[in-house]
Amino acid sequence: MNKCSIAIFASGEGSNAENIINYFKGNDAVNVVLIVSNRAGAGVLQRAEKLEVPHLLSQREELNNPTFLLLLEQQKIDLIVLAGFFLKIPTYLIAAFSDRIINIHPALLPKYGGKGMYGDQVHRSVLLNKERQSGITIHLVNEHYDEGKILFQKSCEVMTDDEIRDLAERIHQLEYQYFPKIIEDYINRF
Repeated sequence: MNKCSIAIFASGEGSNAENIINYFKGNDAVNVVLIVSNRAGAGVLQRAEKLEVPHLLSQREELNNPTFLLLLEQQKIDLIVLAGFFLKIPTYLIAAFSDRIINIHPALLPKYGGKGMYGDQVHRSVLLNKERQSGITIHLVNEHYDEGKILFQKSCEVMTDDEIRDLAERIHQLEYQYFPKIIEDYINRF
């Protein structure tokens, strides 16, 4: 079996990216070979450096330019993992990586998905609507925000006294526990 090369796209601190990199470290079948971020000050870039994973800054203009695909092809990328990436993936990239782009969303889709629904905005909406459960959804990416085929969902209880940070922490723990394993399971289906 050929080694699967992953590119992780992230816009924030990169704790999920680091968790995925560490999960696959020493794995004979899977390797994280590239971190892509659209934000110059993103913590994920420092984490990539610390973990000795090549990384690059690719803002909206570069990402939307089809020549970006050449860069991914040069790196022999097999799978793209979105770990808190806030830009919409362009249709040319979705077509080139059909069923090979995985995203994690911090809610139980189809609730609280769509444009602008990420991070604390999702948790705030869940709390304002007095939901009893939230969770994570791991799904394939298509042309529409958060509407790709669902690969996995896991729920957690929303406490009546939860603040945004409380719910966010509970969701992060689910992400850390399940995201790398679901990626691995999906790769094993290739």
